[in-house]
Amino acid sequence: NLALSGWEKGRTLASSIENPSVLSATGEDLSIIPVDGNGQVDLNAAAELIEAAKPGALISVMLANNETGIVQPVARVAEMAHAQGLTVHCDAVQAAGKMPIRMDSLGADLLTLSAHKIGGPQGVGALIVRDGLELEPLLRGGGQERGRRGGTENVPGIAGFGVAAAEAVRELDEGPRIAGQRDQLEQRIREFAPAASIIGSAVERLPNTSCLTMPGVDSEVQVMSFDLAGVLVGAGSACSSGKVGSSHVLEAMDLAPDIARSAIRVSLGAGTKDDDIDRFVEVWMHLYGRAAETSSHQRAAAL
Repeated sequence: NLALSGWEKGRTLASSIENPSVLSATGEDLSIIPVDGNGQVDLNAAAELIEAAKPGALISVMLANNETGIVQPVARVAEMAHAQGLTVHCDAVQAAGKMPIRMDSLGADLLTLSAHKIGGPQGVGALIVRDGLELEPLLRGGGQERGRRGGTENVPGIAGFGVAAAEAVRELDEGPRIAGQRDQLEQRIREFAPAASIIGSAVERLPNTSCLTMPGVDSEVQVMSFDLAGVLVGAGSACSSGKVGSSHVLEAMDLAPDIARSAIRVSLGAGTKDDDIDRFVEVWMHLYGRAAETSSHQRAAAL
């Protein structure tokens, strides 16, 4: 909110797949950048919108999507934006701890992080600001946080964030192993159900995230069924937990409604064991087989 709300220097541009926290924080003067069928920012469309924007405008593109894990071409967008005098914000919350993050390589002027996504305390975040960039504070008070946010800092929370960040850096080496587990999970699903789709499999993704569909079974049914079987999966944005509805991310990718309705998000981590993969695949196959059997009986009854 500090980075995005009330950006008075010009129009705000944001990709269509940004987290709701980003889209809700932008001002009314917002232009949406579409994504292509692979779920990545459409660079041609971005270039047109950037060229039409006035110098001083702000553009926000996430580093990796929270529903699909798809990595975005932030550095390329930043290069185009800076050439036109725009300021670049990057939501790196989902990518933190899953891939290396360097502001200079990304070309970001503003970058946001959140502790809870890397195992730290909830309610603690960080906004990294390029030297020389001035922000208008939302909360006024004392001179805390270099005058950008009034109020006594949550020191224990910040300390916990620091510990979690150090641990997350150490766990980056686990990325290839986790990606291997994810790929194994997806391969087994594909072999059992060739009609299943793996969203974003054609482009770079975070190693721990899989967004996959179960043809003919709504995501809400899957989430409840997996939960009853002791397996936790998600659908849509995690910040809307408990409210399974249509995903604005999958809609932005222009996926067919029946595909979008049957997509769930599976997240792995450093503690994920091969037995966990086996359990997920077992439950998935059972649920899909049961749904296929029910559909077959319904067709037979109709005849």
